[in-house]
Amino acid sequence: MGLTPKLNPEQPPAPPRISVVVVSYNREQRLRACLASIERSNGRETLQPIVVDNGSMDGSAQLEDEFAAVRFFRLPKNFGLTKAMNIGWRGAEAEYVLFLHDDTELEPEAVGLLADVLDSSPEAAAVCPLLIDEQGRPAPQLGRLPPDGEWRPAEVSGSDPVAVEYPRGAALMVRSFVIKSTRQIDERYGQFGSDADLAAQIRRGSRKILLVPKARVRHFGGGGSSALLRADYLHGQAVYIGKHQGFGAGLRARIGSVLGALASFRLGELRYLMGGQKIDGNQH
Repeated sequence: MGLTPKLNPEQPPAPPRISVVVVSYNREQRLRACLASIERSNGRETLQPIVVDNGSMDGSAQLEDEFAAVRFFRLPKNFGLTKAMNIGWRGAEAEYVLFLHDDTELEPEAVGLLADVLDSSPEAAAVCPLLIDEQGRPAPQLGRLPPDGEWRPAEVSGSDPVAVEYPRGAALMVRSFVIKSTRQIDERYGQFGSDADLAAQIRRGSRKILLVPKARVRHFGGGGSSALLRADYLHGQAVYIGKHQGFGAGLRARIGSVLGALASFRLGELRYLMGGQKIDGNQH
């Protein structure tokens, strides 16, 4: 008499290969285009898209029905970029986390190419694509540490990955354990500075960030400028300097930013600096 084979219980779904975290605030059309590009990505079934919406009031909430396979975290107000990024990566289930700004659009092969480079490069803690503009030209992407607010396009002379010091956080794939090792992205930063801090932490750990020229992401940017944006940048710069060069250096940077705004009669900027207000409305 033969044995009756045992039925295997239903296997749980395999974890995603890559979690894609998009932080958005009041940019419905840009967010829609960004999510559509994720949906067109090669290997879409291996991706876990996550949107953290910072209290948008422009109709972005309707996109949850349009993109049913995307996980949405809806915050009651704008809690800032870094807090939203932390909420996103804590909800990520993959080994690799791709952070995207909502004004980016992926080329179909970009995500897979980035993950392939991390797979084959144990010395790399993170990778970034080549950011391009609407005409397909390299867009401003690379900065310096300590951050000075200036970005330059990458000079691409080949197709091999190349180590870079500080790529802007508009599109950055990080091994999730790298963030876990620092507990979280530093939420003292407002709109500016968290990507610089992450780059510095990676360098401190003697790891690399590799730019992958074959992986391309269109970055629209151009969000304009304002007194609050400028104050937020100066705040982030001072936080970075204080953290990485010492309290005294950070204090001098804060005082210098206040005196600079006063000497130039940038009164709106001065008001935000004196009040310690970040772009998300939170105080520091």
